[in-house]
Amino acid sequence: MSDAFEVKSHAGPYQVTLDEDAANKIFAGEGKPFHVIVDRRVANSHGDYLARLLSEDSILTIDASEPSKSLERFPDYVTHLVGKGIRRDHQLLAIGGGIIQDITCFLAANMLRGIQWTMMPTTLLAQADSCIGSKSSINSGGAKNILGTFTPPHAVWIATRFLDTLAEPDIRSGVGEMLKVHAIEGPSHFDRISSDYEKIFTQRATMIRYIKESLLIKRRYIELDEFDRGIRNVFNFGHSFGHAIEAATNFAVPHGIAVTIGMDIALEVGHELGITNMSTLKRMRPVLRRNAEGYRSIPVPLDAFLAALSKDKKNTGSGTATVILPRGDGVIEKFTIPTDERFRGVCTNYFESVDK
Repeated sequence: MSDAFEVKSHAGPYQVTLDEDAANKIFAGEGKPFHVIVDRRVANSHGDYLARLLSEDSILTIDASEPSKSLERFPDYVTHLVGKGIRRDHQLLAIGGGIIQDITCFLAANMLRGIQWTMMPTTLLAQADSCIGSKSSINSGGAKNILGTFTPPHAVWIATRFLDTLAEPDIRSGVGEMLKVHAIEGPSHFDRISSDYEKIFTQRATMIRYIKESLLIKRRYIELDEFDRGIRNVFNFGHSFGHAIEAATNFAVPHGIAVTIGMDIALEVGHELGITNMSTLKRMRPVLRRNAEGYRSIPVPLDAFLAALSKDKKNTGSGTATVILPRGDGVIEKFTIPTDERFRGVCTNYFESVDK
């Protein structure tokens, strides 16, 4: 059974299709040569399902790790594609999660001044969040996501069968982003996904429903603010703190779980600054801590955390940080806060808390 919807972008509309037989339908009838960029683990785990696509002449297999999306690795990717005769009327096909998406999108934006690319997301985080929205980012010189582009895909094809081979932390990483999206949509939406939290892991129909809901919520924001200059900023809820956790722990915490902890820190910071009331904190915290279970105990060096936070590209001045916090009524908004001794104390108390 296939389900599809359209996303508008500056480059024209593109279609998102949820279809378990996506691998056999993708590019049907288009006739354009394409180059596959695939996560090595996905290729090994789903070789039978992807047999048609992996039989193509141009296959670039990449280990989906943070170093793989560093600028220093891109000459090898370019050399492969040039060797396979890439042309402007060809397409790139990304099969993988966010790292493969970032690599493919960045290449598509820059190779031959721009070529089409299509996404087949294989992680829950990519299926429920990052596969739409046009953004890609890569790392350079130790700075995470410092280089990037807004290049929307030609199409997105989602098959939840890929989730069957994911470890639980990877599923929880995607659920963390889904919790974020529903928090942005409003308290009633966050409460509903919180109440269905366990079902997401055990009922595929519930999982699919929340994947689509998450994308439809995000679609409304990106169609209003595709270039992330205004209202879309709220989608960074949990991300400034989450990215700092990733950097400070050398990526020992999966991205979506780091974002989950980042949302929990946002509750703490917001409460201490008088922005977030206690009832909002108590309402949101239980499911966030449940989703981050087993990872909040990983030591986060405070100085490394604060240094990484200061490098966040959303910050525009020294001595302050631009972060997304819940108001007292649960509405998520952008705030610029001082990163002074008071803020340092809040972070210190959070990471040293015995309630982990």
